[in-house]
Amino acid sequence: MIIHLVFFKMLPEAEGATGEENAKKLVEMIRQLPSAIPEVLELEIGHDISNSPASYEVGLLSKFQTKEDLDTYRVHPAHQEVVAFIQKTTSERAVVDYEI
Repeated sequence: MIIHLVFFKMLPEAEGATGEENAKKLVEMIRQLPSAIPEVLELEIGHDISNSPASYEVGLLSKFQTKEDLDTYRVHPAHQEVVAFIQKTTSERAVVDYEI
């Protein structure tokens, strides 16, 4: 099984909305992905509650059966729509993929 972790720091303002508004939109967009991409076995996403200087505003954990399934997810058109939004609304992104 493959675990895919992603953390997002939002721009203070982008696409005519605040960082907080864009974070909410990002969470909702990503929550829709499992219904469009069957390779996603499990997906959890949420807003940071610690507000520490080291925090990212949004965290994502998703699970895939194989690395190939993760690769399919990455290039899927529904995911690419989310990627386009991410590129416009985030200042940083961190990713860790590992096998369990």
